[in-house]
Amino acid sequence: MTDTSDARPSVARRTVLVASGATAAALAVGAAATPEAPTADAADTAPVAAAAVCTLTKEMTEGPYYLDGQYVRANVTEGKAGIPLKLTLTVVDDDTCVPLPNALVEIWHCDALGEYSGFVGNNGHNEPDSGTFLRGGVLTDSGGVAAITSVYPGWYRGRCVHIHVKVHTDVTLTSDGSFTGGQELHTGQLFFNETITTAVAKVSPYSTNTVTRTTLAQDSIYDEGGAASGLLTLTALGSSTSSGYAGTLTLGVER
Repeated sequence: MTDTSDARPSVARRTVLVASGATAAALAVGAAATPEAPTADAADTAPVAAAAVCTLTKEMTEGPYYLDGQYVRANVTEGKAGIPLKLTLTVVDDDTCVPLPNALVEIWHCDALGEYSGFVGNNGHNEPDSGTFLRGGVLTDSGGVAAITSVYPGWYRGRCVHIHVKVHTDVTLTSDGSFTGGQELHTGQLFFNETITTAVAKVSPYSTNTVTRTTLAQDSIYDEGGAASGLLTLTALGSSTSSGYAGTLTLGVER
């Protein structure tokens, strides 16, 4: 079962992904100039939407692996092995570009072997299934920023490396650490530079993923729109691929 069965959805709401700060100046990946921590060339990030602040774009399909009511937490790893990933996602109103505080930014993605919690085995690998690993989200701060710690995603049949994301407002936090209610403003996906993903794929445990990897160019969902389509700006956290990456993007949503 993969996302490939989902056709591109019609746009039910206007949603934008806008380049922020340094992203608007340069969307090339900022990584250490060493063989272990690759950098991206222009082809990996083109076409660049740097000048298109608050440009509208389509939402991306939710896919088949969403589970309601996951944890509100800043770290979703649950001890999962993988290369560290520090996400900083900023939510703004697309009409005014004003940051949205107290918006819940929720993510979910597969592990290094391409398995989603709650659905382990669908990508052909056997491992424990907590039903919650690599799922969760946080409320944005006064500047509209959500900081989430995870691991670099793996891949599964027919899809490139990606993270699913939703943005909700007016949610109610529950005593069990989850959330209910609210309004869903955005459903999308975050994508990764192909040069860096190629290097990540050579590192354990990603190297033990037995499924053929689909590239960005081969993916049926990513539309080559750069940051406006969810392409993260990645910055190396150290001198080697194993040190991990910081991923940033601004999500502009229609309220």
